[in-house]
Amino acid sequence: MWKNLKYKVGFLFVLLILGLQGLILTAEAQTQSANLPDREQWFTNLGFGMFIHWSFDVQLGMVISHSCRDASDDYLNRYFKELPGTFDPQKFKPEEWVKIAKMAGMNYMVFTTKHHNGFCMYDTKTTHFKSTNTPFGVDATKEVIRAMRKEGIAVGIYFSPEDFWYLYNKNKRVGRSVPEAIPSNNPAMMAYIKKQMHELMTKYGTIDIVFIDGIDEEANTEIAKLCWKENPKVVVTRGAMKTPEQRIPGKAIQSPWEACFTLGNQWQYRPTNEKYKSCYQLIQKLVEVRAKGGNLLLNLGPDADGEILNEQSGVMNEYALWNFINQEALINVEAIKNFKEGDVWLMKKQNENTVYAFVFNQKVKRGAKISFSLSSIHATDKTKVEVLGQTSASVSDFGLRKGVEPVFQQTEDSLNIKVHRNQRIYNDYKWPNPIVVKLSNVVIEE
Repeated sequence: MWKNLKYKVGFLFVLLILGLQGLILTAEAQTQSANLPDREQWFTNLGFGMFIHWSFDVQLGMVISHSCRDASDDYLNRYFKELPGTFDPQKFKPEEWVKIAKMAGMNYMVFTTKHHNGFCMYDTKTTHFKSTNTPFGVDATKEVIRAMRKEGIAVGIYFSPEDFWYLYNKNKRVGRSVPEAIPSNNPAMMAYIKKQMHELMTKYGTIDIVFIDGIDEEANTEIAKLCWKENPKVVVTRGAMKTPEQRIPGKAIQSPWEACFTLGNQWQYRPTNEKYKSCYQLIQKLVEVRAKGGNLLLNLGPDADGEILNEQSGVMNEYALWNFINQEALINVEAIKNFKEGDVWLMKKQNENTVYAFVFNQKVKRGAKISFSLSSIHATDKTKVEVLGQTSASVSDFGLRKGVEPVFQQTEDSLNIKVHRNQRIYNDYKWPNPIVVKLSNVVIEE
């Protein structure tokens, strides 16, 4: 009898684990979307956004929220009761964050109003576990949204239905995959998070974008419905569309979708043991995402003082320079069937027979030749080829030869293109980032 009971308990335990794994795997699952089609198109046209992960535990340079999982009681007591008492960022200037985003051609921002730890970065009535109840004393969400609106950046908020503080406060085990953490299993918890989402949707003016980050699909659905009820024009991203994290799908996806990447390895700021992507790597990811019909949401992490330090802002500044030259190639573009040929990524201008070719892996000196061929794009008698940001006329200075205008030849099999990089970007001429070639009045193979 005991042996049979042991097997039954073991079997039930396996079922429970499988069920919880299923919940975890639905983190990117979609509820039935009520996003309006025109708003989804508006969102897709935004193209590039800034994600901000920032909570009170940034003081220790740790992973946001997740250090609570499998933590000891002593750790949790100090985390929830003591650490908020030292949160006091003295250099919090969200307008500086927005300035970085604006210069880099980012058209929206998503700010973590509440991560899984349950700490509210706004002045909520649901709990005292919030930014306004620390030495900081500031409604961070209010100030960040104000800065977004001032610069014309679309307003996005991140919200977690999961809440470690709620579990801790109710003497429940802290974690994501434990039954107590699933809001749909707990009516009181569901009511609690709905009140928080209602506050966010009604206290700060029009919210354009909501990112719902929970593994409980039923709870995500309820929160999404509440958002659409308060604002039918809001676009719910995670919770209503595909939002792959730290990866890009191999194939193009029908819009809308959004890839979420960190600039470094960690979402929240990490002062040591961190490695940031180069500008070249950032451009590669953005171009690939856009060529496959999606948006890139790139995460930056302010430090404990509220600053985005040079390790991150320097990369963004270099990207801003590249974007200043090539910005038209990422605005109002759409994916095409053959979005890549060799090292060249391709996008089409909406409602035009214009293609932008992003040429990678040809690091050449100023004035040197860049050649490539395309089999899916065909020239017409009206085709024009030009390199964005530079004149197509002959150049003769600093020893550069004449005859560097773009040339192309259409053969039976391919469109062969030869251009030169003429523009002087750096003093030493060593500009490492890809050029963009604009092909006007072409035929695109379907």
